[in-house]
Amino acid sequence: MTPVSATRASWSGTTGSAEDFVPPKPTLAKLRAASKKCKGCDLYKVGTQTVFGEGPTDARVVIVGEQPGDQEDRAGHPFVGPSGKLLDAALEEAGIDRGQAYVTNAVKHFKWDEQAGTKRRIHKKPNAREVNACHPWLEAELEVLKPDVIVCLGATAAQSLLGKEFRVSTQRGKLLRPFGAKPLVIATVHPSSVLRAPSDQRAAAEKEFMKDIRKIGKVVKGG
Repeated sequence: MTPVSATRASWSGTTGSAEDFVPPKPTLAKLRAASKKCKGCDLYKVGTQTVFGEGPTDARVVIVGEQPGDQEDRAGHPFVGPSGKLLDAALEEAGIDRGQAYVTNAVKHFKWDEQAGTKRRIHKKPNAREVNACHPWLEAELEVLKPDVIVCLGATAAQSLLGKEFRVSTQRGKLLRPFGAKPLVIATVHPSSVLRAPSDQRAAAEKEFMKDIRKIGKVVKGG
């Protein structure tokens, strides 16, 4: 999947990255174990633990988010918080078994700031340096899995694979073939953005998100 690795060049350069920690002849098990020792960027000092991707080795669908959230960081598993519940609902409606999909993030550590006057940890968007440094993990996951479809949730996930100029706002829901015949790529908003929508816009935002995920269900079913 050479075109995926080529996207690394679209981010600002870095001298150190996860590439120094990716094992030779990787398998998902080897990658997961090696990722626990990653110091490719300073986020290993911030997150509680590496939150690596999860799912079967024969997954046809890979779902890529931005980074683990507070609950994911504590649990050590991707998409187990509120965003994960909304994603589960969308997958179920689309006829996709979450257990048959591989879920991961562009960045494997939780980046956060403490809310003033509280102990609440607030999500902080990873910067280009951090996304670039973590990209070898995502690249290796995709190389091992060779999925039919990649679903990018949010701008960070989409740009990590499709380049910094990609805009989810104009390309969301479109079935793209940036790497040739396979994998097919579709980008949509991150479910967290749906959950943050104003109350009078939440239903419409959720409907559009569900619509995007249903397209994947049709592809998987061959429709």
